[in-house]
Amino acid sequence: MKRFVHSLLESESGSGLVLIGAAALALVIANSPLAPAYFTALESYAGPLSLLHWINDAAMALFFLLIGLEIKREFIGGELSTWPQRLLPGLAAIGGMVIPAVIYLSLNAPYPQNISGWAVPTATDIAFALGVLSLLGSRVPPSLKIFLTALAIIDDLGAVAIIALLYTAGLQPLWLALAAVAVALSWALNRAGVTRLLPYLVLGLLLWFLVFRSGVHATLAGVMLALTIPVRQDQAASPLHRLEHFLQPWVGFLIVPLFGFANAGVALNVGSLHGVAMEIPLGIAAGLFLGKQIGVFSMTWAAIRLGWASPPEGASTRQIYGVSVLCGIGFTMSLFIGLLAFPGAPALQEGVKLGVLAGSVASAILGAGILLLRRSRAERIAAAGEPS
Repeated sequence: MKRFVHSLLESESGSGLVLIGAAALALVIANSPLAPAYFTALESYAGPLSLLHWINDAAMALFFLLIGLEIKREFIGGELSTWPQRLLPGLAAIGGMVIPAVIYLSLNAPYPQNISGWAVPTATDIAFALGVLSLLGSRVPPSLKIFLTALAIIDDLGAVAIIALLYTAGLQPLWLALAAVAVALSWALNRAGVTRLLPYLVLGLLLWFLVFRSGVHATLAGVMLALTIPVRQDQAASPLHRLEHFLQPWVGFLIVPLFGFANAGVALNVGSLHGVAMEIPLGIAAGLFLGKQIGVFSMTWAAIRLGWASPPEGASTRQIYGVSVLCGIGFTMSLFIGLLAFPGAPALQEGVKLGVLAGSVASAILGAGILLLRRSRAERIAAAGEPS
């Protein structure tokens, strides 16, 4: 039992399974007699912020810090450290962001108030998607898991850029300048060879406060701090790897499931949908379910067919398509972007939740179903190395 718990805590796919459970629990509670207590608790204040804002604005900064660390690690010495390694997941990520946005905009073009939600279906939830893959075991070759992880990391980088560039309001130049000073100080610690994490974390707390006051979403302070954390040749002793290793279980098994539990609760009854612009959930669901698989698979297929990149080792076309479908699981980042896209508009946010849940669940079911299909004789021969 101890060995199982240890392996679960070390597994990013395990955190995805916890996230699935947290989201399902939120849905059950939001459609039960406990719903009033659930929503009242989220709206209650603790100090200057409500509980929901503490989760979304403060705790999720650690999620973005971990994302920033993962992006930096992968680009410096990981699966994205060379341009050939970046090409296939990079092109797939671009296709998986552009096509969903086009689908959403095509359905919402007549409604100007809905346009700001175009980025919601562009994100892939790495923990959720890997959680589904983990349930399939050896049916999925390791190369596809690496491909999905690399694609999702590039996807996250795009989502961070979208949040930073588009979802900011009322910028305060003085606070923004002070935040830049905090980043510069952290970078100076890096250049001076400081490897203790405490000074970086103290500056990180200050940076979060300054970014919070600047008008840029406070969670981006996590990404800014991550880019200044030093990386060393000895990975075990590297400050970046130590911090990443420390954060992974807390973020994966507490913060992200807590975010899912706090934001996935939507009452699935006709009364609760009053005032919801249905074009929003339709655009998001179609963008995630159709747009992601079309964009990711078409770009992957084209890059391989044109000889620009090699396919993931041991993966068939059907398996690549199945993983492309799983990329439509947008959950965490999609919900986060949706909250920023429609601030102060509960009805529109409900529409976002419906669309994200519908598109993500449909993508998970179809993607898993495709990957569970019995392999063809040609695929079995190729996997076994037998002559055809």
